[in-house]
Amino acid sequence: MALPALLKGRLSVPAVAAPLFIISGPELVIAQCKAGVVGSFPSLNARGEGEFEKWLIQINQELDEYNQANPDKPAAPFAVNQIVHKSNGRLEEDLALCVKYQVPIVITSLGAREDVNDTVHAYGGIVLHDIIDNRFAKKAIEKGADGLIAVATGAGGHAGTLSPIALIQEIRSWFDGPLLLSGSIASGDAILAAQAMGADLGYIGSAFISTTEARAVDDYKQAVVDGGASDIVYTNLFTGVHGNYLRPSIESAGMDPDNLPESDPSNMNFGSGGDNDSKAWKDIWGCGQGIGVISAVRPVADFVADLVDEYSEAFDRLSTLKHIG
Repeated sequence: MALPALLKGRLSVPAVAAPLFIISGPELVIAQCKAGVVGSFPSLNARGEGEFEKWLIQINQELDEYNQANPDKPAAPFAVNQIVHKSNGRLEEDLALCVKYQVPIVITSLGAREDVNDTVHAYGGIVLHDIIDNRFAKKAIEKGADGLIAVATGAGGHAGTLSPIALIQEIRSWFDGPLLLSGSIASGDAILAAQAMGADLGYIGSAFISTTEARAVDDYKQAVVDGGASDIVYTNLFTGVHGNYLRPSIESAGMDPDNLPESDPSNMNFGSGGDNDSKAWKDIWGCGQGIGVISAVRPVADFVADLVDEYSEAFDRLSTLKHIG
């Protein structure tokens, strides 16, 4: 496994929690890290003057206190997601705060920039870049990313269309560094399956929407519990980039999920807090296809404990099959 050094001995299960727009806040990130998975959030979730810095202070302080009290079982490190696209007018300001508070992991999206990677490397952090195909993967590594997040079909939010098997195979033909897989991963079995295909870590997003600590409204959480793969709609209408969304939320907004218009990709909108923010970001709920295994709203600690048990049981089954073969 090409596991980054800062993760070794810090994970209860080989997984990273994906940054969830609007939903991921300090409470969720701290709970995820304490449970033994990398917690993350988009910097753009912290709105208002000085709010991002307050979040960084809170997360660092609470995790430091936890680690001092649990030296034999420290929390996983946390990550901040930065939208590198030119539409993000906050990037330089937010990146400066990542430097100030030495954010361990920076997840970059929608564009790979060498200067951003160099800035993170200068204080000892690592950069994971999310990609949807092999071409973008090569560009990210060429520009200095430390690892890749392969966003395959079925992932929540901005997702690709490639099979996870095809995507991982292509990347592994030339890259032996840290590789995460995103797309319908919501169980310990799926994490092990990702590793069997060649990934080092599972990248879990939608399953955390229905946790107690998530900043999602109750109806959103329940829709995740009630929904399944057939309830997910793939469209670029809401941000200009194709992504997966919950069908009931589109219907509640008065639209026909099966007849949505195409959006102009040149008018990308990622909710950076400006006057042009789309109301759809509040009303339309992003979600991936893996939610069929989510059966209840529960605390992060309980969900991750189930992931650990499922992963162990799946590993045992795989070992049995190996012996039979």
